[in-house]
Amino acid sequence: MEQDNDLDSSETSAKAGVMTKAELVDEVARVVQLTKKQAETIVNIVFDSIVDSLRSGQKIELRGFGSFRLRSRKSRTGRNPKTGEKVDVPSKKIPYFKPGKELKELINKSGVGSPAAAEVKEAVAGE
Repeated sequence: MEQDNDLDSSETSAKAGVMTKAELVDEVARVVQLTKKQAETIVNIVFDSIVDSLRSGQKIELRGFGSFRLRSRKSRTGRNPKTGEKVDVPSKKIPYFKPGKELKELINKSGVGSPAAAEVKEAVAGE
């Protein structure tokens, strides 16, 4: 019965089209055969590294996956939707993700399983 509940919750997430950070941690732990705590640490380090790099103005390139960079938005005059009053909106930086060619191809290719997960399994088995 427990397995059915696990399937139901993963099916619900899949139907919703959202993978949460907790689900990502679970997947990393399962594929690399680590504890959830170790996998969570790895996921947090990756996310923190991306944020720190963007804060310092660096572009992040992950070959075959995509790149993260900042785009600048100029200041402008907006309108408060509630009151209709004009509001000054300051300039700001917006993170932007541009998917790589390989990621686009993998998404549009039919097939089951993750090539990246297979590579990680092979790398871990080889050690």
